[in-house]
Amino acid sequence: MVTNVEKHFGELCQLFGAYARKTARLRDKADLLVKEMNVYGDTETPNLRYGLKHFADQLAKVQDYRQAQVERLEAKVIEPLKSYGTIVKLKREDLKATLSARSREAKQMQQLERMRQKNPSDRQIIAESDLQRATMDATRTTQQLEETIDDFEKRKIRDIKKILGEFVTIEMAFHAKALEVYTTAFHHIQNVKEDEDLQVFRSTLRPTDYQSRLEIVRANSGSSLNRTGSIKTMSGTLQQQTVSRPLKKDDDELEDEEEEEDEDLDGTEDEN
Repeated sequence: MVTNVEKHFGELCQLFGAYARKTARLRDKADLLVKEMNVYGDTETPNLRYGLKHFADQLAKVQDYRQAQVERLEAKVIEPLKSYGTIVKLKREDLKATLSARSREAKQMQQLERMRQKNPSDRQIIAESDLQRATMDATRTTQQLEETIDDFEKRKIRDIKKILGEFVTIEMAFHAKALEVYTTAFHHIQNVKEDEDLQVFRSTLRPTDYQSRLEIVRANSGSSLNRTGSIKTMSGTLQQQTVSRPLKKDDDELEDEEEEEDEDLDGTEDEN
């Protein structure tokens, strides 16, 4: 019975220890997820960034609960199972003492039988006295062992019920809190406004096209200004030509007048 408890409680202790270590490693991996989500969120559009950051915050809360889960498993499940190593050791020592008492009783019985065969009255009386004392010791030790074993059995049943009950309570507490936090995380990521982020994303693709159009407009504006300047220059030239032409006409008139004067002078000389 004691050996059976020692074997199976030892196996349970090892497996619960492995379970706690796996849970701790899961917590560590989730911490890396939280870190990566925050880094990724910094590179995203506003609404998605907000959703990722808050999702990561909720995931970090779950890992805080997971850490508490690991600590409670170690304190309320693993340690009580470990303590059964000492308990079993003490019970085995009690069992050893009882077996030793029974062994002494058996030896006394054998000695009494041998003395009876020899039939010495004094030795027989001494042997019977020793046998009676040994029998009383064995009876008392056996009774104590029975009480000890009975208490051990009661404690074993009570403790395994408590240990497994604590395990379930710890798991339920964690999952209840995790469910609440995961629900909040779900809402944060589902509430990301896709249309607004798409507008922001599309706007990041447009500046190049806008810049190209702006350069075209500027080029066209420059051409228009050049054409306008040319027109103004041509207009000024025409105006100058228009003004200079009457001046040329006046010169011709002066030349005609001079010719007429010369003719008049020639006519006067002929008359003389």
